[in-house]
Amino acid sequence: MPVEPDVLAPPQGVAARVARWEEALNALVPARAERSNIRIATWNLRVFGGLTKAWTTPGEASPKRNFTDVHLIAAVIRRFDVVAVQEVRGDLRALRHLMKVLGEDWAFILTDVTEGEDKNPERLAFLFDTRRVKPSGLACELVVPLTEGAGVGRGELDRQFARTPYAVSFFSQGQTFTLVTLHVVFGKKAADRVPELRAIATWLAGWAEREFGWDHNLIALGDFNIDRAGDPLFEAFTSTGLVPAPQLEGLPRTIFHDDGEGHFYDQIAWFTQGQESRPVLTLEAEAGGHVDFVPELRGTGTLKDLSFHVSDHYPLWVEFAIPAN
Repeated sequence: MPVEPDVLAPPQGVAARVARWEEALNALVPARAERSNIRIATWNLRVFGGLTKAWTTPGEASPKRNFTDVHLIAAVIRRFDVVAVQEVRGDLRALRHLMKVLGEDWAFILTDVTEGEDKNPERLAFLFDTRRVKPSGLACELVVPLTEGAGVGRGELDRQFARTPYAVSFFSQGQTFTLVTLHVVFGKKAADRVPELRAIATWLAGWAEREFGWDHNLIALGDFNIDRAGDPLFEAFTSTGLVPAPQLEGLPRTIFHDDGEGHFYDQIAWFTQGQESRPVLTLEAEAGGHVDFVPELRGTGTLKDLSFHVSDHYPLWVEFAIPAN
């Protein structure tokens, strides 16, 4: 019986490829400051579940993702302090091996698998560097109160969120921040997403007001499946005052991006000044961007192949300065 490779012992060729990728990343994502900042990212990792336990995936084997891909993904995640990950599947093999590669300083918090008629067997997760951030106590799924007068009534959304948004609070350098991640169901047409986006915006606004007394920073991030700025999906998302990170404006979200189409699927957003009873962000967003892994990692394969080895979405990130206490 063949001996299973050790994911922590890459062969020389794989180690060299990962080293080249890490060098390329130095130009894409600046090095983290020692203690004066916090870098938050969101990444939809396509069908992040099963894993072929080999350094290369033979022929038409499925899944495409293999041990080499896990190392390439880990090299990206290490650039950040907290990463919200969408499309983690019920099968946790890829996640388990990713955590091995990231090492003992990294931890994760995730939801159970979604159920229901709109489901994919999908989880939402946060991966974080415990040397930089710690969970501060709150972890919850956001549930819609389907009653009139409760903020989100049946006129806006007549069901629970298909993939329940997930909120976790973290603490770093004297600051507490709550991250809310979600993956809006794509639906058969764009209009199908409007009620859920509007309900999420309404819910977050009401919840933010309740959390105002705690002086927490509130940041929403994830795959909102927004087509473009100014369309009905974007207007629903921003209808209660959420402001997308200006550092990410105009950046492509997917490796299949077409300059004529836009696509603002993935977002990082927060409430800003001038919104009464809402916890205005006290962290200053200094920088941000996306990680374009296509030129370095595509090789001779197709974009479709790359999407199953790594992802079809780019990671998005914003770096925040921590105010002096």
